[in-house]
Amino acid sequence: MARSKNGEAISARGRSPSARKKLRRFIRERLKANDLDAWRRSRSVLGYIEGRRVVDLALELDVTRGSVNRWLQWYEAMGVDGLLTATPPGPSPKLTEEQRTELAALVEAGPLSAGYQSGVWTGPMVGDLIKSRFGVRYHKHNVPRLLHELRFSLQRPRKRLARADAVKQATWRRTTFPAIKKKRSPAAGL
Repeated sequence: MARSKNGEAISARGRSPSARKKLRRFIRERLKANDLDAWRRSRSVLGYIEGRRVVDLALELDVTRGSVNRWLQWYEAMGVDGLLTATPPGPSPKLTEEQRTELAALVEAGPLSAGYQSGVWTGPMVGDLIKSRFGVRYHKHNVPRLLHELRFSLQRPRKRLARADAVKQATWRRTTFPAIKKKRSPAAGL
């Protein structure tokens, strides 16, 4: 993109009275919606349209000149919609909504009903289930994210020794441990 002269990064269409009015309305809406990022971007664009320099706007908003120039480009290309914060679209989901619903039902039913030997789901097991059932491969790091999106949470069992005596453990926790636990020393001079 070629460098424009001072005050000309926004075309006449973007500097028109109706565009300024729309920009001022947008600033008020963003402030009410508490979208301070879009509010700040739109304030800098309005300041530029009203004749302020990019360097001064960047100093005032504590951002780089490149940020202000990028906001001006967004405004020029898309109008006030270019100043809104948007989530990047990213890739399309590998599973359809129907498949996700079916997966949630399968996970809810448990691994035994899905044909696995274990009574507890693991990430690789869910990944294997997705691959065999739907023909889609998920990386092992993305299976927990998918399960989280389906409203499942990670459950980790407590580790217990197989030969441990529960009564002796409880006694140790109640009596022995408090006796050997470090006690706070009294403050000196009080």
